[in-house]
Amino acid sequence: MELEEIYRQDLSLLIALQILVEERSVTKAAKRLHLSQSATSRILSRLRAMLNDPLFSRIGQQLVPTQYALDCYKQLQGPTGDLLTLLTPKAFVPLACEQKFTIAATDFAIQALLPFILPTLYQQAPNIRLEIIPVQHHALQAQLSLQGADMAICRAIGQTAPLAQTPLGRVGVSCLLSSQHPKAAEALSLEDYLHSPHATIAISDGVKAIVDAAIDQFPPRKELLRTPNLDSALALLKLDSLIITLPEGMAELAAARHRLHVKPLPFEIAPLHYSLFWHSRCELDKAQRWLRETIATSIQSLLGAPDTY
Repeated sequence: MELEEIYRQDLSLLIALQILVEERSVTKAAKRLHLSQSATSRILSRLRAMLNDPLFSRIGQQLVPTQYALDCYKQLQGPTGDLLTLLTPKAFVPLACEQKFTIAATDFAIQALLPFILPTLYQQAPNIRLEIIPVQHHALQAQLSLQGADMAICRAIGQTAPLAQTPLGRVGVSCLLSSQHPKAAEALSLEDYLHSPHATIAISDGVKAIVDAAIDQFPPRKELLRTPNLDSALALLKLDSLIITLPEGMAELAAARHRLHVKPLPFEIAPLHYSLFWHSRCELDKAQRWLRETIATSIQSLLGAPDTY
């Protein structure tokens, strides 16, 4: 018999056969199947026609299965047991999870967020496997559907519907100064900012474009370096008057590690609203849901209460 022919059969009848063999009674089988006795008798008739065997003979009030019915019952134990396992909802246990997840992330998320949340993930689920890849902002839907990334940590650039998302919080922009900078112990004014040499950490979320858009009304500043790599900019901090413009979070990390000073930008810019995005194909998977909730909770604690944007 071909697979297509099996599809056209009513396989629920085989479950009824198992119950009839176990109960040896139409009345008792009907009770387990939540059917009337007459409906169960009709099922037995359909079974006999489908399997071309009498299946049972009646002795008094008891049904006695034929050898063929007993053989069928034995063969059905494995498949129906597998179906029970498949169809019975299971609680997700992170400790037992061995699934692989692919996370698309921005430079900022990779450098400033993931180092904080990875220990939490592996403490809860030590056997998971993670692959972190660069986010593709302008092809986010394809990356999360056709290209197989499970989720993305980034801000929305362009159309994100119909992707699902959870707000993670706002990322601002800060200035980083060396201890020898003339303004290390003072407030940084707009004039100080405009007349100092600069390095900009140009993460894949477009920090430079946002800063440039806000500062366009002022005279041009002297930008010595634009790079996604913080270490390259830190190498220039021996220039006493250098200011590094970079996302909050990265600034605090670098300041703590290298004894530097963090200053707020001396002008207003639009904040970066970060979200966790995923495709509907991952919506109901319990492991995916655990990972999304754990990442979202961890990042929200780092960035503060997220706005509903």
